[in-house]
Amino acid sequence: MSEEASVDLKTNFTVDLVTAARRYLSFIRTVADSPFTHHVPSLLRSIRRYDELWMPLISDLHRSSSTVPMLLPPLDVQWVWHCHCLTPEKFREYCNTRFQRLIEKPPIFDDENEDYAMDACREIWTNRYPSEPFDLEEFSQEDQPIPTSGIGRDLLETASRFASLHPKFSLPFVSETVYLVAARHRYREFLHILKRFGDGSSSRLVPTSDILLMWIAHQSFPAAFERDMKAIGGGLEGRVVGFGETAEEGEIESTREMWERAFDKPYERAGSVILVGPGPAEPAVFCWEVSEVDVNRRYKTMEPRFLLEVCVYLKGKWEARENKDPKSTFIRLRTLKCHRELKMDKPISDVHSEISWLKTWHLFCEFGTKGVSLDIRQQRNSCLGSQNKSRKKLVFFWNDILRATSLNLMKELDVSLMAAASVTPPAQAPYLLKCVPDRVTDNSGSMISDVILRMNSYRPQEGRWLSRTVLNHAGKECFVIRIRLSGGFWRRGAETPTLIKWEERIIEIREGPWLYVGGSVGSIPGKVVGKVTPKEDSQEKKATWCLSTDDVLTISWEDGLDFQLENQNSDEKVKLLKGRKFQYETMKGGSTKANEEDEQSVTLVRYTQGSPNGKATALINWKLSAVEFQPEEDAVLVLLLCTAIVRTISQTRREDVGGLLVRRRLKEPVVGSRDWGSVMLNPPSKANDPHLQPWYWNAKRVLASAEAADSVRQAAYGISPADGKDSLYRQGILGVMP
Repeated sequence: MSEEASVDLKTNFTVDLVTAARRYLSFIRTVADSPFTHHVPSLLRSIRRYDELWMPLISDLHRSSSTVPMLLPPLDVQWVWHCHCLTPEKFREYCNTRFQRLIEKPPIFDDENEDYAMDACREIWTNRYPSEPFDLEEFSQEDQPIPTSGIGRDLLETASRFASLHPKFSLPFVSETVYLVAARHRYREFLHILKRFGDGSSSRLVPTSDILLMWIAHQSFPAAFERDMKAIGGGLEGRVVGFGETAEEGEIESTREMWERAFDKPYERAGSVILVGPGPAEPAVFCWEVSEVDVNRRYKTMEPRFLLEVCVYLKGKWEARENKDPKSTFIRLRTLKCHRELKMDKPISDVHSEISWLKTWHLFCEFGTKGVSLDIRQQRNSCLGSQNKSRKKLVFFWNDILRATSLNLMKELDVSLMAAASVTPPAQAPYLLKCVPDRVTDNSGSMISDVILRMNSYRPQEGRWLSRTVLNHAGKECFVIRIRLSGGFWRRGAETPTLIKWEERIIEIREGPWLYVGGSVGSIPGKVVGKVTPKEDSQEKKATWCLSTDDVLTISWEDGLDFQLENQNSDEKVKLLKGRKFQYETMKGGSTKANEEDEQSVTLVRYTQGSPNGKATALINWKLSAVEFQPEEDAVLVLLLCTAIVRTISQTRREDVGGLLVRRRLKEPVVGSRDWGSVMLNPPSKANDPHLQPWYWNAKRVLASAEAADSVRQAAYGISPADGKDSLYRQGILGVMP
């Protein structure tokens, strides 16, 4: 910190901003899709209820009590009240003119007290306004005139401006305590430069999103905000670019300069952006909603996946020494674990700046990557070819940065070159699973093998099941999927397979890894967690599958593929949409390759009371047997759907579209070499390596095995004496003999 910033930054707030901000995030998430935030007639009705009913009521209670009444009005009135408080000068003038005092909001920060406060208010409201309902559950259909002036017009404009608040703060890590504590610290620093450098300046300061969150949470309590601002010096509100306002030319840069002059550290940090206008936020590819439920914790083999956002900054100048050419010097970024093939190089001449901090890398990383290393390397040409040698290296561990006050850590990379790294708290991200081919098993679950035959005293093995091993994002086995194809016996040197009925060709999922008894030969785990049974259907070009989850999957191909998923025990509407939808949508101007990815993908969408427009909870790439799904979506359901779809499409097209004929474990890339999803560049469109983009943009390449295509074809169509002749599996999968 510079000398200018050596003043006391221990500003005392009269409200707990961390708790207030967390509660505020919950509130705007609740009202985000409510009619009174976007539907003008409903909003006008809420404004009337606020101005004519609620404010007189709470004002009377303020006069009769020395403390703030612990009451909360109806949700629609709360929203208008909240928006009014976010214009402190207008709210203060309104209260003083009409009630001769500033009306404060009660500090209620938990569900229990909130329910009590609303119940108590409901009773008082009903007694005072018997003809006015407390809760409003329907849209207002009244054709009300839009006010052209006065408090109604002001509140309509203000509430409309703040209607898009929720998307700005919807990233999952924003509600984490460590993020909010760091945001409060940066808010104190922001107020410091606002007071120290703002005097006499016509330029306003532009807050980053984390600082803006604290600013808004603070303003939500008008009396506390006014007291705290007076203690700092007062008159600061007009010097800040508020939400929905547009920063004038140069204001962002001047804010950044003031900050760096005061604290000598980057103004932006991971998880924060500068919001300068009322328009929609720039779409984020790696944006996922907060999930309060993880139904997959019931499966002991499922490991949650955590992502954090990472920003790396550089400042200073590379001093060429020993006559070294700076053009041959570069900085390399790598992760400490996972994705060992990752090498992100930047020429030293492109990243140094003596004046300000430059954001050099912006990534999303799995927490298992442990951290990043920065390495200054020198390129050399010799008779042995081009080589590069490390000159100076430093390491940032995630845990060290998470312990830093502002989630930002600075280190010296060279004598005159500094590096800073900031991260967000790790937040649970969607699960990633893929199914890889494995050995054929018998009815008991043992692989068809001489090893098993000897262990069973050469008792013949009965039945044939194709098997698939499910690997998670870290390459660990978590489930085994089996597809029943035929009956009959196998003994050494002879086999007698028998066909079974269509409705007996079930698919089952077992929880856990293989139980290996000799090398790669083993048996399936014992616990069955899911099953899907084909149903005989009289209609042509239609297949029906009954799932153990009580869902029924219907696939028809009369006029192209169509998927229907129904559950008679649930009122929830669910759709299986062809292609990548919602957050998985294909980029504009997508390539032919992107269109191919769409054709082999299905998006699972759920329509609930909280998501009436639908929420994509899973993406299924049935051709590559890879799935991504939210924690609230059941892994077993998604895997059953994926397997049933590829099984059906293979038979309808009479083509092995999903590699079901492959009957041995193909060699996977070494775990940690280029793990899918472990590191992703932001924005991903600038990444040349598909492994730094969302996996579904180039799934075929990202999920490819370590074996060549010729080896895969050999494995698929070669005849194994133990597994049985290839014709058996072609008939069981494709429905035809070769």
